[in-house]
Amino acid sequence: MCAGTEKKGGDSAMESYELYCLADRRFYDTPVNRGDEHPDFALCDRPIPDGWEHVPGEMWMHYAPADLVLPGQGWKIHVSAGLADAARTLDAVWEYCVPRGIAFKFLRNEPVLVMVNSKSAPRGSSGKLVTIYPADEAQLELILKELDGILQGVRGPYILSDLRYAEGPLFVRYGAFVSRYCLDPAGERVLALEDDQGRLVPDNRSPTFTTPPWTTLPSFLEPHLEARNSVTTNELAYTIDGVIQFSNGGGVYLGHHNETNARVVLKEGRPLAGLDMGARDAVARIGHERDILQRLEGLDVVPKVHDYFVLGDHHFLVQEFVDANPLQRELVRRYPLTHPHTTEAELAEYAEWAARMVSDVQRAVGELHDRGVVFCDLHPDNVLLATDDRMVLIDFEVATLAEEQARSALAHPGYAAPSDRQGPDVDLYALACISLGLFAPQATMLLHLHPGKAFQLADMVTERFPVPRATIDEAVRTIVGPDVTSDPEMESLALPGRADWPAVRDALTKAIVASATPERDDRLFPGDIAQFQPGGGTNIATGAAGVLYALAKTGAGRFPQYEEWLRDHALSTDTGPGLYDGLHGVAHVLGELGHRQDALDVIDRSLTDEFHLRELGLHSGLAGIGLNLLHFSADEPGLKTKAVRVLDLVADRLGDVTDVPELSGEGKPRAGLMYGSSGPALLFLTAYEQTRDIGLLDLAETALRQDLRRCLRTPDGMLQVNQGWRTLPYLEEGSAGIALVLDRFLRHRPSEELAAELAALRLVTRCSYYVQPSLFMGRAGLLLTAAGLGDSTDDLIRGLGWHALPFEGGLAFPGNQLLRLSMDLATGSAGVLLALGTALHDAPVSLPFLGPPQWSESPTRRSAPEEV
Repeated sequence: MCAGTEKKGGDSAMESYELYCLADRRFYDTPVNRGDEHPDFALCDRPIPDGWEHVPGEMWMHYAPADLVLPGQGWKIHVSAGLADAARTLDAVWEYCVPRGIAFKFLRNEPVLVMVNSKSAPRGSSGKLVTIYPADEAQLELILKELDGILQGVRGPYILSDLRYAEGPLFVRYGAFVSRYCLDPAGERVLALEDDQGRLVPDNRSPTFTTPPWTTLPSFLEPHLEARNSVTTNELAYTIDGVIQFSNGGGVYLGHHNETNARVVLKEGRPLAGLDMGARDAVARIGHERDILQRLEGLDVVPKVHDYFVLGDHHFLVQEFVDANPLQRELVRRYPLTHPHTTEAELAEYAEWAARMVSDVQRAVGELHDRGVVFCDLHPDNVLLATDDRMVLIDFEVATLAEEQARSALAHPGYAAPSDRQGPDVDLYALACISLGLFAPQATMLLHLHPGKAFQLADMVTERFPVPRATIDEAVRTIVGPDVTSDPEMESLALPGRADWPAVRDALTKAIVASATPERDDRLFPGDIAQFQPGGGTNIATGAAGVLYALAKTGAGRFPQYEEWLRDHALSTDTGPGLYDGLHGVAHVLGELGHRQDALDVIDRSLTDEFHLRELGLHSGLAGIGLNLLHFSADEPGLKTKAVRVLDLVADRLGDVTDVPELSGEGKPRAGLMYGSSGPALLFLTAYEQTRDIGLLDLAETALRQDLRRCLRTPDGMLQVNQGWRTLPYLEEGSAGIALVLDRFLRHRPSEELAAELAALRLVTRCSYYVQPSLFMGRAGLLLTAAGLGDSTDDLIRGLGWHALPFEGGLAFPGNQLLRLSMDLATGSAGVLLALGTALHDAPVSLPFLGPPQWSESPTRRSAPEEV
């Protein structure tokens, strides 16, 4: 599905991004740069003890004696504490660890503590305030015994990945003390442990306590494991049959009553976990939800309450089971603009259904308001459409009483009312967002960046759908306020498909340049949160290299001061050798900008890497590394030897077509251009174009067929990458990237069978709506693909208007998750600029190595990898 709006239950994809929204309202930024609004814990200001080292991080403050030598892995202690006990706990840990020379780290401030314990936070790492690193098991036991007494009375959330020690806030887990890496079964590079044979294996960090098979639980911890296992559901009046979803606040389970066999939903609340903006935990919210539902008893638009009980400190609300689908899922199923050939009749049918849904939601919300209740968390995932045509609202954890005139403490960012709305107006705002969002899925996420965007969304909705203008205008007035009639900034934007190419390019460039922060060392242009990883601020995907590449390639200009920043920072970060996330990408761009010696210096640094521990893909792995080595090897014979070695490694590890499963991701090797087999195929094709060795073309075909094996043909004829629970059309991990490489392959080796597959792959560029505008995982990538394949691009260009926003007098686009603006290549405005350049610029524009192929004249047979 082109829109990509469906999400898999459980943890939200936004969970990490919300942490990087704390510091800046326009751009993702590290929590360190949050300003004076949220100061660090007082402990951060203590003088560093003599003989100690201190390393501050975005989230963690690390302390260790300078001469301490710890093992690479072992049993570590985690200390959990709620907000009320955090300061006391930190002081106690400092006073205990520093005199004894014990290494430790702690979360640096309260906002970070709230975020890692929030409802959407990753369950595997939530709850941890402090990590302590014992030197051995004897010290582990001593620390636990002594700290258990010191921290009596401290309460914190249960750390799901760990074993709890006694009844206090101490937890233990076996894991890595230092960062080492290996390839997991899916071929991804992950954090590693060393097993009893000296091999590096994945460090499992799931939200369940486990011990590696080669380790033994220390005997003094065995009673604590027994205590943990003694809590069961055997004595409950209910049997849990399955999981509907997990959040950090607890699970939502499908079950049945043991005596009546009636199906029920059990909603769990974990104490001190799943915090909202009001610092309420899941237990407080689930009790509150029970009270609200009891107040609404008798209404058909809410589930009935059956029971409420406590098990092992966890609270459970038992509700009526409603056989239904969320409105969001039904939207994804019906939305017509995610199909390549949409008729006017289909648009009219959808518009009629959407209008009926808005009316039904409005009626349901009105019934709540009549009872004096404000929902405060209205969005399509919280609206159920039952099989008997009943509409039911669910998830009343943050509902309020109308008389309180309150704001929501935990709302979906695409439907959260601004601070000037209280009480029932909070729901009316969300209802207006639903009115727009059913026609422009997820686009209401942009309203918190620029409320006036609602005017343009209204124009685009009514241009595309036969929906009454008065209906949409009413929703817009609710969103922007009755006294606001227009938005001059939106009206003056040079929009793609409406303004000419030079004007659009100038507007994008103006915004990108206005965002630059050359005074910072971690990044030059604001982008995705990945730029705060080592090397992320310099690389092609999220860093300065990609932005400068797009500006130069599209004729937007050269910026010597920014190129100097990149040259100065190219070698100063500890990063890997990857093409899109590391040194080879930086080197490639430096070479393209004319700084060849700088490029060679960066490549030289990359050659110390152990290539055999790298994945195969184009983004971070051997395919991208090999392509760049081939690129520079024409004048550098030493690099040709390295390129041949990488090519051999990829050929040896590629396998046969059936060696990959039929699904992509979810613990299996991923398909597509950036992480799948299309990256190696591009490497083999490029090497073939240089050597005319037919054996390389054979390898390219095998790689492409591996990716095609992981594709699914949809009912409307599109071929998309199949993840089992969704299909993907995108450039990074989807149909589009495969199509570009397959098209290049077919120029060298025509095949009717593969040409038919290409025709089905390229259909994804003919849809009218994509949830994100980005190059890697959005519309811009489809635009780049269509331009590269020679297909029509007009609709794709004009459709960029769905996500266009003003910034400092220029044109900008939101990044991944649509929560903040981004200027980088992979997720933001530079990627949109490059994609537009592939379609509109008067000189050839492409991503590295995706330009026109070099035709082979005299093919030869490659008998062995080393003969390249």
